[in-house]
Amino acid sequence: MASSGGADTDTRDDVDPTHLREAMGQFASGVTVVTTATGEQDDLDAHGMTANAFTSVSLRPALVLISVSNAATTHRRIAESGRYGISVLSADQKSLSEHFAGGAQRPDLVRFVWRDRLPLVADSLVQLTCTVRQSHLAGDHTVYIGAVDGLWNASGSPLVRYGKKMYILDISCQDGPSAPSRAEDALNGGQMGRPTYAR
Repeated sequence: MASSGGADTDTRDDVDPTHLREAMGQFASGVTVVTTATGEQDDLDAHGMTANAFTSVSLRPALVLISVSNAATTHRRIAESGRYGISVLSADQKSLSEHFAGGAQRPDLVRFVWRDRLPLVADSLVQLTCTVRQSHLAGDHTVYIGAVDGLWNASGSPLVRYGKKMYILDISCQDGPSAPSRAEDALNGGQMGRPTYAR
């Protein structure tokens, strides 16, 4: 069988942070914003970061996990609060992903909805509220396994990360596989209700 240009080559890449990041970028994934809140119950402040290291763990009980850099402010905030929210971003929320990744800061575009005393990104496709059940130090990251307390699910096209670029997954095609297209900087406006901190 002829080769299709896959990774079956004798040339081995060094397993260093740069090569590993590039290799993991070949795994296309959705884009989430991980959020938490700190402060007094009547005066909570929102904190968040963009993340794609997110997956489901168990259906019964409902468990998910996130992996957060130990150097990230959000890591310290989650350790303090014991809770976190997940917002799966939609195709028109590229600017929000950049904001919460520490890129171009656009706090004027950030809008939260508060559920179970956690901030969640407004108009995102999926919103989860979670309570930390286990945390595991793993190298330079910490894995937080969370019990899903609340779930809100909408419909629409997701924002997808592949390599170093963002794409829109076209789910409108019914007769064949969807083809990704580059995401545009489109975002519904809105005012944030609380201070936000990228990473």
